[in-house]
Amino acid sequence: MIGRISGTLLHKQPPEILVDVGGVGYELQVPMTTLFQLPALGELVTLLTHHAVREDAQTLYGFVSERDRQLFRHLIKVSGVGPKLALTILSGMDSDRFARAVRDDDLTALVALPGVGKKTAERLLIEMRDRLSGWLEQAGDSSSTAGQLSPASDKLSDAEDALVALGYKPAEAARLVARVDSDAISDSEELIRLALRSTVRG
Repeated sequence: MIGRISGTLLHKQPPEILVDVGGVGYELQVPMTTLFQLPALGELVTLLTHHAVREDAQTLYGFVSERDRQLFRHLIKVSGVGPKLALTILSGMDSDRFARAVRDDDLTALVALPGVGKKTAERLLIEMRDRLSGWLEQAGDSSSTAGQLSPASDKLSDAEDALVALGYKPAEAARLVARVDSDAISDSEELIRLALRSTVRG
């Protein structure tokens, strides 16, 4: 199994990136919390990975920290939560914020994430409380550090596409992006970040 990738970052289009490792390009799915911390294109990047193998596909998921990868692996063990939804959850809130939501029984914060209904949120609170028991006391208030996304010719379109890829309906993605857009925002990364933050208040 592939547990770690180190190479040159060639492309990033949320939620997918491409990393060149010795002439071989690896496609990885990454949460926004990881994407915001990636270096510029052409620079070296090292990511921890989770290698998911199914009969019809093999998918690599990348994470900047062991804590995020552990949370992802815990999430996909919850009934009704697959890799795509786990990635969406990690895109909407980092591991510390998720641990705080579990600690505080914050059902509202979880239901605000796309694809997470009330029953799934309740199941997450129950099942993840035991799995994150060692995290809850040390859950801090840290937030992701922004990296640099390549400037896009159409920041609105790129931001909306990224949100749709994370599970939002096109109309909802457009509404969220329009709500936070301003002339002061120069790239799609900041639009995505603000749109996600507007749905989940920590």
